[in-house]
Amino acid sequence: MKQFLQNYVPAIKQLPLKKKYTKEELLTRDFLIEEGNGVQIYYAPHNEYINPHAKIFIVGITPGFEQMNTAISTARSCLETGCSLEEIKYQCKVQARFSGALRKNLLDLLRQLKLNEFLHIYDVEELFTTHDELLHTLSLIPYPVFVKGKNYTGHQPKLLKTPILLKYIEHYFVDELSNLHNVLIIPLGKGVEEALLYLANHQMINEKQILRGFPHPSGANAHRFKQLENNKPYMMKQLNDYFLGGNK
Repeated sequence: MKQFLQNYVPAIKQLPLKKKYTKEELLTRDFLIEEGNGVQIYYAPHNEYINPHAKIFIVGITPGFEQMNTAISTARSCLETGCSLEEIKYQCKVQARFSGALRKNLLDLLRQLKLNEFLHIYDVEELFTTHDELLHTLSLIPYPVFVKGKNYTGHQPKLLKTPILLKYIEHYFVDELSNLHNVLIIPLGKGVEEALLYLANHQMINEKQILRGFPHPSGANAHRFKQLENNKPYMMKQLNDYFLGGNK
């Protein structure tokens, strides 16, 4: 199930050196991990780096094509300049994690919660720059998932009722979390939160670590600020309890 960059180096080297690829170039047999239940899972190299010192763990459903594109183009560029595999893994993580408009929207929401004050940093954007030692990111399914060539959203098929997807959550994700200590888990949207609570109910993770009520930052979620406003009092209480109440 777990994939390794060294196994995909030959395929990445075959790609032309550029910043943007098409789906026809990346959604190929060379990068296909497995398929079934109407979904296809492809490889991308940005989830192999682990930051064991992180205090914040932001979790999405699955990387989208934009993240896959950024990660593979970063790896291709790094291979051209002779970077080590470990450096490539780190650079792919830095460049691809919640890249594009999604990151901007995410930061806007985190600012509303004043997360920077709990972490004693000036702005939450520093989590992705000068203070990235505080941040770890991952998706429940660490590799890009597509349904009929489109980004999987977690709804169809149902995440927790689809064996090909659930096994990544129960094994890969839980294993990744075991490398992190005393991290606050921020699920991006209700679907991720439900999956984390499923793991908590099965005693695989600690429910106290989960920040409940955080909306998905996608631009497609037009109600994200309204959802944040409605859930903000409860989330602020959770943050205060977690960081100031000794409940870690």
